[in-house]
Amino acid sequence: MQSKEYIKLNFGISEAVQTLAQKAQAHAATQYVKIDEIKELNQYRVIQAMQEYRVSETMFSGTSGYGYDDRGRDTLDQVYAKVFGAEAALVRSQIVSGTQAIAMCLFGILRPGMHMISATGKPYDTLEEVIGIRGTGNGSLKEFGISYKQVDLINQKIDLDQLEQMIDQQTGLILLQRSRGYDWRNALSIDELKEACMRIKSIRKDIVILVDNCYGEFVDVLEPTAIGADLVAGSLIKNPGGGLALTGGYVAGKKECVELAACRLTSPGLGSHVGPSLNMNRAFFQGLFMAPHIVGECLKGSVFCGHFMRLLGFPVSPNPEDPRGDIIQAIQFGNKETLVAFCQGIQKGSPVDSFVEPYPWDMPGYAHQVIMAAGGFVQGASIELSADAPIKEPYIAYMQGGLVVEHVKLGLMIAVQNMLDKGLICL
Repeated sequence: MQSKEYIKLNFGISEAVQTLAQKAQAHAATQYVKIDEIKELNQYRVIQAMQEYRVSETMFSGTSGYGYDDRGRDTLDQVYAKVFGAEAALVRSQIVSGTQAIAMCLFGILRPGMHMISATGKPYDTLEEVIGIRGTGNGSLKEFGISYKQVDLINQKIDLDQLEQMIDQQTGLILLQRSRGYDWRNALSIDELKEACMRIKSIRKDIVILVDNCYGEFVDVLEPTAIGADLVAGSLIKNPGGGLALTGGYVAGKKECVELAACRLTSPGLGSHVGPSLNMNRAFFQGLFMAPHIVGECLKGSVFCGHFMRLLGFPVSPNPEDPRGDIIQAIQFGNKETLVAFCQGIQKGSPVDSFVEPYPWDMPGYAHQVIMAAGGFVQGASIELSADAPIKEPYIAYMQGGLVVEHVKLGLMIAVQNMLDKGLICL
């Protein structure tokens, strides 16, 4: 039986939807070549770093309690630092999200009386309460006397002139969000990040540049810390965990900056010296080893999604031919019903909880209701195929992840078929 017949028989996907998917696949072939080139070089970089620091099987067993003298954990930190072009790194299972990793950096670097600047517009929703832009406080930077300024993007680019005017002697940290977040904009490229870092350092060398690196790792052949950023932070259940990490996060950058962040995770005086690995070292090492390949699969899925949804007439960002700075593909639906049907279709195409139907809900940390399709093996792991969206105009879904590109293709076909069956689109 051919796959086309199998898909129709077992998933109820019509020939019309499959034909459109085949057309999108043909359009994506050119972009796949470039993705494979980046993936290959990144794979070599990871292997070389593991060889340099003599990773051995004895490092895979974990520690408990305080985690003193955990050779595997300490070697993993060194490998991450090498891969990220940084002086030091902190990789811990005790960091539960990218938001926590970024918050550690903010609270570690900034002091009362300082201010921070977000140079890429409003930061991701879950950081708003950390900073004190939204919410009642609960220990936000604002409560500690740290003020906030923001430079909005102009034509999806960093307004470097306005940023320069805003910097003064109280500026302690500048945040650059690499990914699009819940915004209709392209992710920042490594070249754009490099230009911003050079401009900031030409004004004041002591300002700490922090890059929210979530969804951006291994999309290019360099990381922000290799081109001038002082710190990057992210989650292991996104790109660098390679689909194998069950939890965790990382910080990488200048040694003194990483240690300041570590002191916010544990305490001053303990810093990076503690943190039991709890038998997770094997998954963290192997996840990093798999990350370049998995990110390549995610990127291929995103490119396919861009072509597929554009053929249906939906605006997409980025355009499938454009260079990518993250693994996210945004699709604008224009109305709530079509958006919800798309996300429910992605869930229906998942290997786990495919029978569950997601609906918008009041998710902690977000200003609007959010719908999340995430039928993965690790809760909230957006390196696995997932789609989420704030329920607000113009009703944009953000699709990301996919451990294998075939799953992304199947999930999208099921999502389109779901919209078609509900009479929300026509072919």
